[in-house]
Amino acid sequence: MKKVTFLLVALTMLMSAGVKAQNTQECIKKYGLFKGDYQAKKYDKAYPILQSLMADCPSLSVNIYIYGEKLANKKLEAGGNKDEFVALIKKIYAQRLQYFPNKDVARAHSDHASFLADNNLASDDEIFAILKKAYESDPTRMGVKNIYRYFQGVTDRNKESNPQVVFDTYDDVLESVGEKLDYYSKKLAPLNVKLEKGEALNKREKNNVRAYTVNSKALGQVEAGLDNIIVELSTCENLQKIYTRDFEANKTNAKWLSRAVARMFTKECTDDPLYEKLVEAWVAADPSPKTTVYYAGILYKKGKETEAMEYYKKAVDQESDPFKKAENLYKVAQLFAKKGQKSQARSYATRALSFKPSMGKAYLLIASLYASSADQCGSNEFEKRMVYTAALRKVRRAVAVDPSISARASKYIKNYLSQEPSKKLIFTLGLKAGTPHTIKCWINETVKVPQK
Repeated sequence: MKKVTFLLVALTMLMSAGVKAQNTQECIKKYGLFKGDYQAKKYDKAYPILQSLMADCPSLSVNIYIYGEKLANKKLEAGGNKDEFVALIKKIYAQRLQYFPNKDVARAHSDHASFLADNNLASDDEIFAILKKAYESDPTRMGVKNIYRYFQGVTDRNKESNPQVVFDTYDDVLESVGEKLDYYSKKLAPLNVKLEKGEALNKREKNNVRAYTVNSKALGQVEAGLDNIIVELSTCENLQKIYTRDFEANKTNAKWLSRAVARMFTKECTDDPLYEKLVEAWVAADPSPKTTVYYAGILYKKGKETEAMEYYKKAVDQESDPFKKAENLYKVAQLFAKKGQKSQARSYATRALSFKPSMGKAYLLIASLYASSADQCGSNEFEKRMVYTAALRKVRRAVAVDPSISARASKYIKNYLSQEPSKKLIFTLGLKAGTPHTIKCWINETVKVPQK
């Protein structure tokens, strides 16, 4: 009897496994048809297969939902029944989270919020709640527009009652974005080296360059967008009030102090006595190469130049991570630039680039130093305008190595192009495009007469 029971159980298990295997094969076949029709833009053929996959094979692949959402949107845009496709998209969103709760959920939440907002299908509070889920999962996977939308919501809800929440959110977003940009930068670096050597990229490498560049450009716009939202909140006067109020409770909180110092530095509030107080507290709470740079800046401002230079050197030498070392060198370059010591500023920016060749902002800093020296480094109109040609070359190099600063760099390019020697001026002087010209004074750089 036991043998018979065992055989029946075994037979049942084999039959069950066989059915499951058959179902899996059918699902894979069905998914292949769906994907092929979708990619061929045969949306009418793909649509019923999508519905079948969601009903019979819901856990086969997350791409069912990724492609499915896009397909549903295409059908809706083509004039399909709005109620039908709105219901479908909501179902796609729900099932995706049910069967793939750990697969890029930030993007899923972000895309769903976009759909609801673009079609006026939910209140601002409902959309904000979904965006909050996306933000808490991974802000760098949110669309740039949704990062702005979420941050605007945080600002509107807290700017009067608790502005520190706004600043913390701002810093959290930028830190996450910075980490992602460093990731893309490291991935792009060897590919850019190959391109500069004239080596051909394979198909996969070309696709990677395109993807990393597009994503870097998008994320590179975030900081400027967030700054525009809190421009009135982050004045020196407001920062002084907030940080004075909260200093005692945070004077040993290294994270709070670092963010306060960075914000006051960025907003050029460094003449306020509070800035020095914050820096000194930060150094005590977190003695590190980064804090040393800011402390050295205070010493330099006080006229203690020899001591400051010792601290600068110490800060750079102690940092082992090349990207962090580059950031420290760039910060020193900024400090010298603020003091009007342009040659020193360029020197440190150039050193920063030796550790992080993709640091576009270092090239932009050098470009701005050049442009601000046009009158100083030229004795006539032509010589002065050629300084802008040198500046323009640095900006173009910035864009070439760092796609994230493309939007910001475009403003520099437009300005410097308008300042270059005109075609008439070049003709009047009897010069030809491509003729070498050496810029005098501290720049001491040779550029070519531009083609106009």
